Formats: sequence, C-alpha cells, structure tokens
Amino acid sequence: MHELLRELTPSGRVLDLGAAAGSFDVSCTRGRVFRIDLEARPAADGAARVIGDAARLPFAGRAFDAVVANHSLEHVERLDDCLREIGRAVRPGGCLFVSVPDASTLTDRIYRWLARGGGHVNPFAADPAALALRIAELTGLPFTAGRTLHTGLSFLNARNARTPMPRRAILFGGGREPVLRAITLALRRIDLWFGTRLSVYGWALYFGPVSDVDTTPLPNVCVRCGSAHDPPPGRAWACPGCGARNFRTGPIPSRDRFL
Repeated sequence: MHELLRELTPSGRVLDLGAAAGSFDVSCTRGRVFRIDLEARPAADGAARVIGDAARLPFAGRAFDAVVANHSLEHVERLDDCLREIGRAVRPGGCLFVSVPDASTLTDRIYRWLARGGGHVNPFAADPAALALRIAELTGLPFTAGRTLHTGLSFLNARNARTPMPRRAILFGGGREPVLRAITLALRRIDLWFGTRLSVYGWALYFGPVSDVDTTPLPNVCVRCGSAHDPPPGRAWACPGCGARNFRTGPIPSRDRFL
C-alpha cells in the first residue's frame, strides 16, 4: 500500500477503511489520514477517527485521493454497497489499495478454524482475476496490478494475543515463535520445491493510477508483526520492524493469475 501512500501531497486525503487500530502509520504519507470503523478505536496518532458503516460512508462524494482497504473487505456485510461507496468517495484520478485473504488457502482455513470464522463473511477463493474485475466494475476504478501475499502465521503468535489462546493452538506449539518459524519455513520450502501454495495467504490489488508497483511476491514474512521483507542472503534474518528472528527462504514464483 505504500506505493499509493507516498504519492499523496500534504493536501491529499486517504481513507483507511475498516481500520481498527490503523492499517498503516501516519508517517508513511504526507496526506491527511481518516480512519473509519464500526467501533471507536482511540489512538493519539494524528489521524482523524470516524465511526461509520463502510456500506454508507459518512463523507461527501469525491472526498478522498486514495482509499486503503487492508484486510477489511472480508469482514464487510454488504460488499457490493461498500465497493460502490468507495467509488463514490474517491475523486477522479484517485487510487484504491485492497488486500484480502484467499479463503482456499491453508492459512486462512487455519485462521477461520481457530477463530470460529474470525468475522470473515466474504470468502474470496482462488480467483484474484474475478475479484479484481468485480472491484473495478463496482468502484469504477481501473485495475492496475496484483501481488500474491504470503503468511508469517502472526495471527497464531501468542505475543499478539489479547485473550488466552484457544486450546486448538496447541497443535501449533501454543503460538510460540520457534514453532511458528519452523512451520513457516517448512511451508515455504514445500511451495518452492513442489509448486504448491501452502504459504500463500491472499492478494494485494491496486486500482487507479498507482505508479511503481512491485508485483514480486515476498515470501519472507515476520512471524510476529506479519510484515514482509526482502532480507539479505543468509539462513536467518531479524525483522527491521519488531526485531523478531525469522528463517529465510529464496523467492517463490507466484501461481496466481491477475487481470
């Protein structure tokens, strides 16, 4: 999403849709950040916070230069209405970033099994091209590029848990980082050797005139904070964001086909 955020000017405005605590740090952009969610999420980060429904955005038309829907559309009850509202709220020449899980992947199935659904009401499965076309038609924003996203299993990390881990998590070492490191390494190696998608989580989709989009998948994803990186050669790497130790694998070609 940073390709989109860094292009905003100080007068630009970006809407962080279904933001919860925030999809990105305000320091990532010069534009003014508005975060909207169904619940109040207080934070002193300089962003404007609004309580509202994504299917009925409380903003005037053409109010934003960009919209970020980072892992939020899978939670939206009225998806088509939400996409039309995004199209209404974005000015001509504006941009949209969308990231969603692929419901057919092992990772998302584990997430929904452990979290008893995890609030996912829209199962986007195995066809990013169809999803990109649907979003483009309903928002009126042309599809620009797509990228395959890999997982670090950070949703299983016990350090990130706000409530006690479910008993089922014992199958994954109770969310301990050494176990998650070993699992993610194994999944990526299997994908690399056999052409599977076991380490894939979902997709990132770009709409509108976003420049310099790098569509190369980044399979090395942190087991603690979930951020993807291109680490230097070596057996292991430390996440520059949170400091967590991770095992490294080489590039994994994407098997996904976008428009």
